[in-house]
Amino acid sequence: MEHFGYKQSLDRGIGKFGSFAAGVSYISILTGTFQLFYFGYGTAGPGYLWSWPMVLVGQLAVALCFMELAAKYPVAGSVYNWSKQLGSRIVGWSAGWLMLTASIVSLAAVVLALQLNMPRIWHGFQIVGDGTGPYDFATNAVVLGTVLIVFTTVVNAIGVRLMAMINSAGVFIELIAACMIAIILALHVKRGPAVFFSTHGYGSGASGGFLGAFLVASLASGYVMYGFDTASSLGEETLEPRRTAPVAILRAILASFVIGGAILVFAVMSAPDLKDPQIASSSGGLQYIVEQAMWGPLGKVFLGCIVVAVTVCALAVHTATIRLTFAMARDNALPFGHWLAHVNPATQTPIVPAIVIGVIAVMFLLMNIGQPQIFTVLTSIAVIMIYLAYLMVTGPLLMKRLRQSWPPADLAQGGYFTMGRWGLAVNLVAVIWGGGMALNLAWPRAAVYGTPWYNTWGAFVYTGAILGAGLLWYGLRGRHFIGTLAAHSAAAP
Repeated sequence: MEHFGYKQSLDRGIGKFGSFAAGVSYISILTGTFQLFYFGYGTAGPGYLWSWPMVLVGQLAVALCFMELAAKYPVAGSVYNWSKQLGSRIVGWSAGWLMLTASIVSLAAVVLALQLNMPRIWHGFQIVGDGTGPYDFATNAVVLGTVLIVFTTVVNAIGVRLMAMINSAGVFIELIAACMIAIILALHVKRGPAVFFSTHGYGSGASGGFLGAFLVASLASGYVMYGFDTASSLGEETLEPRRTAPVAILRAILASFVIGGAILVFAVMSAPDLKDPQIASSSGGLQYIVEQAMWGPLGKVFLGCIVVAVTVCALAVHTATIRLTFAMARDNALPFGHWLAHVNPATQTPIVPAIVIGVIAVMFLLMNIGQPQIFTVLTSIAVIMIYLAYLMVTGPLLMKRLRQSWPPADLAQGGYFTMGRWGLAVNLVAVIWGGGMALNLAWPRAAVYGTPWYNTWGAFVYTGAILGAGLLWYGLRGRHFIGTLAAHSAAAP
């Protein structure tokens, strides 16, 4: 830590499985796939599953770049600190600001997944109304989500060891449940793999044909497979982070791809009727197919496992956002930096950011009651901002490679992960992929973002507003005061 100019103030107690679990729980196989399957399938049918390996190739290139950086810069707020080290100060700040605001919105979006599962387990979880009223579903989702955010706030305030223990236990349950779901679906297969080699009429008569429908449907996969950098964002609290974090990143993305992909493939092959409208409905989707394949109370057991997955996913997102806030505040790169960077000496964890992030996330949740379309747009744009933040890391890293100033000599000498001679090609793929996927995610589509025009063009309107507001603060005040706070500064080694 002294090498980077900081004092060690956080509790270093996360092991190898805890680091791996942090990345897996953020990606969350059972949260993302179950929350978004209906959208992908309803847009492009079974063929949408080809977007799953496509997204893996692109995100794996990004992950390999991050693995090198995790071995070199094992500090909190990974994306912010990496872009700061690789590019200019304003690039680092912009990446951190986009990642921070997107992560808070993502936390609010993740907890909404409880509504898709808990009332299915027991009708008593439908606290507001009976689910038939115009606002019952949205309001109850906010109530359940708020309870979960309170839980993640309390756990993060107590300390990272409790967080890691709960997260690791939850990920273990999630992985076992995900494997069992894939196996049970495989035992109920009703059709062969040929189902994935036909358009089934999707995209006919639409602009761009099936390709246009496929690009829209690919958002369902793009919305899931990110957040693997969480393992490195906890670098200051991980044992041997320069060796542990890179491996954790790779294992997290590969495990999520294999197990999540198996569930998606066998779900389509085992669905009783592919033309059943419930499969393409937000109230049905993947949960509906799984319930059809289960017997007796087993379906509810697996729905309970999905609730566990949503819980640890929210916990991981909240934890990663706290570390990013702490990292930026420690550099006095946020308003009220002194308070946000304060570490409780008893728990060795930043408590104020946990509370502030929780409160802001609940405020975003409340928007879902009266303006669900705007909330949907914001959650989609949050993913775009994360892709842009990733691009602000891989882009400057590519520039360093082209100038032959990467990788640093100390990486090879220490035996830490590097891509060697493959680095330039992989980095180039990561940049092209990041730019292409961000453009695909942001493309103005009424089918995705709705109307009026400021929602259809929401990726540009809202992202511009969020980044513009941040840069206004940076230009007027922030840039004059950014620098490591005295309380966190270490003497030069």
